[in-house]
Amino acid sequence: MKKIYHLSTCDTCKRILKELDPGMDFELQDIKTDAITPDQLSQMAQLAGSYEKLFSKRARLYKERNLKEQSLSEQDYKDLILEHYTFLKRPVILIDNHIFVGNSKAEVAAAKAKINS
Repeated sequence: MKKIYHLSTCDTCKRILKELDPGMDFELQDIKTDAITPDQLSQMAQLAGSYEKLFSKRARLYKERNLKEQSLSEQDYKDLILEHYTFLKRPVILIDNHIFVGNSKAEVAAAKAKINS
């Protein structure tokens, strides 16, 4: 499976997609218009190792809800991501059984290397 979960209105996602140039064999899913299903999120968490690794602590709602002051469980992370798409750290790139989460230079470089291998 080759899939990229992204946000079409996010400039960082646009820049990374342009840099990766994933090609026609990738399925792109805009998480704002095509919400993540519980099964999709479960698959991502299984590959990433936890829901927390998929969770964006930079999301505006994270700060607004003062979630930093709370002790969140894996179930909380899962529920929050399913509740609102901005809680997903993006982009999430799936290539076969490999997952690349977020926009750090290292993650993007690793995803690019995997795409080009």
